[in-house]
Amino acid sequence: MSLRLVNLRKDFVAPDGSVVHVVNVRSFELQTGEQVALIGASGSGKTTLLHLIAGILTPDSGSVLLAPGQSGPTADGAVDLTKLSEANRDVFRGRHIGYIFQTHHLLASFTALENVLLGMSFTGRPADANWARHLLDEVGLSARLHYKPEKLSVGQQQRVAVARALANRPSLVLADEPTGALDTENAQQVLDLIRKLCAEVNASLLLVSHDLNIARQLPRVVDLRELNTR
Repeated sequence: MSLRLVNLRKDFVAPDGSVVHVVNVRSFELQTGEQVALIGASGSGKTTLLHLIAGILTPDSGSVLLAPGQSGPTADGAVDLTKLSEANRDVFRGRHIGYIFQTHHLLASFTALENVLLGMSFTGRPADANWARHLLDEVGLSARLHYKPEKLSVGQQQRVAVARALANRPSLVLADEPTGALDTENAQQVLDLIRKLCAEVNASLLLVSHDLNIARQLPRVVDLRELNTR
């Protein structure tokens, strides 16, 4: 999936009543299958930008153009997520976008396998247990399919979250500091898994990180300060 952002802006009102321009991106493009790291200081709007791209938040103005498959973001088949209703955004996200949070957000009462299968429930298609097991095997958890999160280490929980994000074979994966809560060894393993699995399903990847050692391993690094026009 290719992505194009055009004049995308999101403001918030501070407690003192002043307006804070959190995101103000004039132009950004991500090509199909491309892997890009987005860096920026804490509080610079990286998470807000991912939420806008995913359709979790709606912008004050601008466009989020997404084109599934090989067509470019300016092609006739591109979808402007900002023009969809909330229900249609949810459906589009469930079918085309995988989201990896900094903390895993697994459901505590469900096993690793069940958490991945639940990730498939938002597409309206039947869950594919074989694919879920394959993903958990790929992230090294085939022996822990039926473990609940409390029985898994933090690194293992994040691996389940990676598998869940890839459960619907998304065209675009958004990863928000997915290694931020991990030690160096686990962080590297999770990064390698994300990149490998995205390549396996030919998903584009936009990964947010404050760690330059992580970010520089991706083919392209973009600083949000260069995108934001204040």
